[in-house]
Amino acid sequence: MPVAQHRRSEESEFRLLFLCTGNVCRSAFAEVLTKHLLNERLRYGAASAFVVSSAGLHAMVGAGMHPSTREELRPWGVDTRLADRVVARQLTAIMVEQAHLVLGATLRHRAAAAQAAPVALTRTFTLREFQRLSRLVDSAELPSEPVQRAHALVLEVQRRRGLVPPVATADDEVPDPMGGPPKAHGSAAKLISDAIVTFLDALVPPPLTPQPQPGVAPETGSAS
Repeated sequence: MPVAQHRRSEESEFRLLFLCTGNVCRSAFAEVLTKHLLNERLRYGAASAFVVSSAGLHAMVGAGMHPSTREELRPWGVDTRLADRVVARQLTAIMVEQAHLVLGATLRHRAAAAQAAPVALTRTFTLREFQRLSRLVDSAELPSEPVQRAHALVLEVQRRRGLVPPVATADDEVPDPMGGPPKAHGSAAKLISDAIVTFLDALVPPPLTPQPQPGVAPETGSAS
């Protein structure tokens, strides 16, 4: 991509790529939930500046989202059409090269992305690693415009990599629920959604009106 074209694209959009193994559970869930929350927070016009996709190292090419993982989208009120449009894709180097941020489910996915496109090494993380490091960034110092804010956040997270104590491998990964019971899909979905909400809170403040969270009943008023 020519430098001028690359700079124009950075000013106008932000490309986010999620990775897992089969691209039917973890990365597919992350893609759909991120799109849904961006649409809620930015509305459909502004949200289109964020190009969110997913792929797998050993993708079940053409397959839709695993039913148990898809069920985890229900509490979020996700438009089923978003989930319908997601089909598994095999990871390619060009996908990694074109992404402004690559988030893998595990260290293996992070390493594979960096190996496929070494130029993207500095902008490739595991999802939970990026969550952990982004918490160290003062969001008040980021630009106000969401796309510029996203690019700035990635740069700030890059600067913090290697400057903080390492954590246990399990703390930076999302276990694969494939072949497991529905509970495994729920556990993976919880880790993914927590990380995505952390990322989006840094980009776009949540609505002022409290939103119900999956599995949490809204509070009812009581006389004092």
